[in-house]
Amino acid sequence: MQQRKRIVSVLLLVGVLLVFSGVIAHLSPTTVLGAEEAPRELVAPMFVDNPYVIADIAEMASPATVFLSVEWPVVEETPRPGSRSMTTDPFYNFFFDYWFNDPFSNRPRAPQRSAGSGFIIEDSGIILTNQHVVGNKGDGQTIKVIVDVPGLDREYQAEIMGSDQRLDLAVLKIMNEQEHVFPTVPLGDSDQSRIGEWMIAIGNPYGESLHHTVTVGVLSAKGREINIRSQETGEVQVYENLMQTDAAINSGNSGGPLLNMQGEVIGINTAVHASAQGIGFAIPINVAKDVLEELMTTGSVSLPSQPWIGVYHQNLTESMAEQLRLPDNKGVLVLDVIQGSPASEAGLKAWDVIRRIGDDDVFSTDDVVEAISQYDVGDEVMLTVMRQGEILLIPLTLGDKPAHLR
Repeated sequence: MQQRKRIVSVLLLVGVLLVFSGVIAHLSPTTVLGAEEAPRELVAPMFVDNPYVIADIAEMASPATVFLSVEWPVVEETPRPGSRSMTTDPFYNFFFDYWFNDPFSNRPRAPQRSAGSGFIIEDSGIILTNQHVVGNKGDGQTIKVIVDVPGLDREYQAEIMGSDQRLDLAVLKIMNEQEHVFPTVPLGDSDQSRIGEWMIAIGNPYGESLHHTVTVGVLSAKGREINIRSQETGEVQVYENLMQTDAAINSGNSGGPLLNMQGEVIGINTAVHASAQGIGFAIPINVAKDVLEELMTTGSVSLPSQPWIGVYHQNLTESMAEQLRLPDNKGVLVLDVIQGSPASEAGLKAWDVIRRIGDDDVFSTDDVVEAISQYDVGDEVMLTVMRQGEILLIPLTLGDKPAHLR
């Protein structure tokens, strides 16, 4: 009898253990995550199978990553106050100001120089890089290319096939009289890249002296926008839809490739936020792929027409409305009218208040943009304007916004 009780106790204990193990299984990460299948491995299999995968990709892509040295002819002029000289890498000085020449001296200025990286996308010697590294076609600059590959490791001359300042893209062609076959790097699909994905940034900032640099990080964000003031004109250029990465973009690495773990270029290293750590920016490679053929065949990227009034304006505040003796703060205040613009031709003046565009009421500068976007270049719109307490109806023919203002 006692032995039977022991057997029953053992069976009960086994049953309890089985039930407990079932509960544990029910509370496994798969169930907690609500997934029907096991969650992804936290460590990518490629790192487990090949801990040298980054080194392999760098070894594959480095031969196609080239050093670019650019020199502009001497200009005997007195630069206007506020101008800047080209530095080794203008975008590396993001949010910084460096003076390399006395801007107020009358002596001949030293040749302007720029240096950066690029990468070969066709074995005949087609290079993709940043426009801010090489400038524009016809600027009189001399471009030298150093390819760090045995048998090809010498200095080449290159010319600009096409460039676009708005996109910060340039396509170069190596003067390849001997018809060398150059190493290339494959282009990927930046639209398929994911936040948190591993990235590899490669550059050749110093040519023969220090060869390539390789840094690793993740894709931190997509669709970023930055504003950078031109060193030559002082105008602010807006760069949109950039990829942000914490892979260090070293000085001189502008124009180099940003690669994924398949060894494909998914971005073009462009700028680094010099006053912060781990904030670098790259142009999505799909942006370059969309305009590559046009750059190579026509030398530039044609811009779609954009309807334009031609005023600088700002939102009205209650205090502004009171000072202007307006009945309310509806409308936007015209600060200045651009000479030769549609607004200038129509007779708009500074301190006018645009209260209505066509049939749309205007309460902010965003309303102005939205209202104008409904029209095409050449359309006539009626502006309702308040000037010195008087309501005016001003017809205006929309123009095409100049490229340098976009």
